[in-house]
Amino acid sequence: MSAATLVEIDVRNIPPYQRHQQIFAQVDALQVGQALQIVNDHDPVPLRRQLEARSPGQLQWAYVQAGPDLWRVQISKVQGAADAEGSCCSGGACCG
Repeated sequence: MSAATLVEIDVRNIPPYQRHQQIFAQVDALQVGQALQIVNDHDPVPLRRQLEARSPGQLQWAYVQAGPDLWRVQISKVQGAADAEGSCCSGGACCG
């Protein structure tokens, strides 16, 4: 997947019990600067919470379309795991 590639996952076509697993695999494969877009029939708030817990400070979540019948969310990798863990900002406050 190159930096110019935007993968789209239409989760409406995936059985509910497989959705998060497939999304996590795609997110884990992202390199810094890459993104994927989730298409869903509802606001994927639980997914956002899980991704933030799994990868704190590494991802950016942006609504491309927010309902009422279709949601598109772009998830971008903005920082690598090692960068997030070693950052002075990882606790929410930067060392000036």
